[in-house]
Amino acid sequence: MSEAERITSVYRDQARRRGGSRWDLRNRGNRAILAERRDLMGRLLERQGWLPLADRRVLEVGCGGGGELAYLLDLGASASRLVGVDLLPERIDAARKAYPELDFRVGNAEHLEFADGSFDLVLAFTVFTSILDATMARNVASEVGRVLRPGGGLLWYDFRYDSPANRNVRGVGAARVRELFPGFRGELHTVTVAPPLARRLGPLTAAGYPLLASIPPMRSHLLGLLVKEASDAV
Repeated sequence: MSEAERITSVYRDQARRRGGSRWDLRNRGNRAILAERRDLMGRLLERQGWLPLADRRVLEVGCGGGGELAYLLDLGASASRLVGVDLLPERIDAARKAYPELDFRVGNAEHLEFADGSFDLVLAFTVFTSILDATMARNVASEVGRVLRPGGGLLWYDFRYDSPANRNVRGVGAARVRELFPGFRGELHTVTVAPPLARRLGPLTAAGYPLLASIPPMRSHLLGLLVKEASDAV
């Protein structure tokens, strides 16, 4: 079984066992996580001078059901300039039904079907923690760098800690991100109260989430906008 096949099998099995999504926005903790992440995303893009996104071409690798990519419409992106790629055909089917105006494609991000420098921005949200094979991780990172134009950006969001409850993911710390993307510059910020804890806050979320988020070890993810340096043009 290849690494891509293993990942596909794991996500299909999880979908069968869990039924409903852990990220159901009826949960107050999930809403707090999403609001915090999107607030920082917006500030990073604004600081770079990229808002509104307008005619910038954007690719999301591991786009899932398409919700994050579609959110970029709220940041001024043009629907015709948004592309999502995912390994699982059923996820792409769901994304196409939910957001028919966007371009969704089934594919392995080790072999992206786009020309060099095709995109201004690439999103990789909780993608690399699912890749346990170092060769595949390097391949995906190389393809992300290839399809980004010089001066374009990688919007990264992923776990920095291992999950004791899930052996199918592995945390990716800041040093590893730098190894995967050596020709990129930019800060990585710790963000997101550990989701299993955040989801249990219930009516205490409004007060409890900001309090927990103020404690650095409680922040389980890294978020950053990493810009491809011009000298690394392919």
